[in-house]
Amino acid sequence: MKKPNILFFFTDQQRFDTIAALGNAVIKTPALDRICKAGVAFTSTYSPSPVCVPARCSMTYGQYPMHTKCYDNGADMPKDRPSFMQVLTDAGYRTHGIGKCHFMPDKHALRGFQSREVQKEVPARSSDDYTSFLEEEGWGDLPEPHGVRGEMYYVPQVSQLPQHLHPTQWVGDRSVAFIESQEDVEEPWFLLSSYIHPHPPFAPPSPWHKLYRSFDMPLPMVPQDLESLQTFANQRQNRYKGRDQGIDNNLMRNIKAHYYACISFIDYQVGRVLDALEATGQLDNTLILLTSDHGEHLGDYECFGKRSMHDSCARIPMLAALPGRFEGGERCEKLANLVDVMPTILSAAGCDTSALTMDGIDLHDLLQGVSDRGAVYSQIGEKGEAIYTAVTERWKYAYSAPDQQEYLFDRMVDPLETRNRAGLPTTGDILKTLREQTITFFVEGGETYAAEGNQWKVYPKKDLPSDPDSGYMTQDRPGYVLDLPGYTD
Repeated sequence: MKKPNILFFFTDQQRFDTIAALGNAVIKTPALDRICKAGVAFTSTYSPSPVCVPARCSMTYGQYPMHTKCYDNGADMPKDRPSFMQVLTDAGYRTHGIGKCHFMPDKHALRGFQSREVQKEVPARSSDDYTSFLEEEGWGDLPEPHGVRGEMYYVPQVSQLPQHLHPTQWVGDRSVAFIESQEDVEEPWFLLSSYIHPHPPFAPPSPWHKLYRSFDMPLPMVPQDLESLQTFANQRQNRYKGRDQGIDNNLMRNIKAHYYACISFIDYQVGRVLDALEATGQLDNTLILLTSDHGEHLGDYECFGKRSMHDSCARIPMLAALPGRFEGGERCEKLANLVDVMPTILSAAGCDTSALTMDGIDLHDLLQGVSDRGAVYSQIGEKGEAIYTAVTERWKYAYSAPDQQEYLFDRMVDPLETRNRAGLPTTGDILKTLREQTITFFVEGGETYAAEGNQWKVYPKKDLPSDPDSGYMTQDRPGYVLDLPGYTD
């Protein structure tokens, strides 16, 4: 029998709680609901690092950041070990990637893919396949095809592109074309269908920007004493995203409306791709996966972006469907992590993994109760910038080095993480146990500068500059120069 094809949908910055079938009463996601109904939703899945490049690197190699040594968006990904795409290629799979991969330092690298159609997040002209497509369509002069960044980064907007040229539509179109091209091909295939949205700027095309109205959106989750739940990483991120000078609740609801619209437009593409899979007779022999690199605060805790141990950023959707392996519309609450993608894919493909070093486990084993995993982990940054996190069935523990602060959340009693329980007299033993467990895990994994003995190493505390305009980020297109004669000369 032919090995299963593998269709991997990957989104950027999608929260775990943005799927209608899993309890969100506002958002519309009929295609994701379809996967949930056919397969299994792993509802306690966490990112190994809620930052784009480190998370993707960990997914690609099946290893936590302490083993990849990729800690932030400017870090290089390793070249001395096989990616899961390389293992699939070596095993006879036709491997193709469409959309954002965020490979560093070379964003055009194959890293095991046989071919790619590249779409970069902040492209210069003619710098990827998508911008070349726009030029062919007469839209080559558009400086920011993914939405206007800089001061508009967290201001909801309508895409300057019509729906048929939108970056999300392009990934959907190219994914459908690839699947149709494989209809009568004997060799199994792997396709990455990767979307830049719902990463900001939140810029869905018209008329999708009207799908949700701001006055129908729920407000962010803002607990009492929220300052005690914000880390230095949150505060710095709010600053450079231009979101630390006051909260406008109408804007908050409008941001959420556009964010949801971006997800629904991705969902529309997922539906088109699934329809092509079914129309070509390949649906029943294809492993379908959907997940994201990390979430988005979306105003929760009066914070924005990622880089947080809170569930709004660190917890992600994870859906899997394949008849006989992931089926029946189940909900699995066992702890999972993005590092599980590699062993899950390779196991389903029947690949020999005996020579590979992976931190993840096959999600099928997790579903069947084969794994005795007691915790999953996450890490943001390193040394004095680091936040280390451990999640167990009952508890979440985190230590933020720049704040010299521990956090403890009771996932059963306080699932929204509204109160830090690290200082309570009743949780002292739990705190000590989780602290030692987390330190041991990271130090044995190579983070030797994280701790001294059974205590975290103390680094200098960090504070934002007192000047409220210090630390903004412009994020303009590479090489872009504003040229307005009489105004800029």
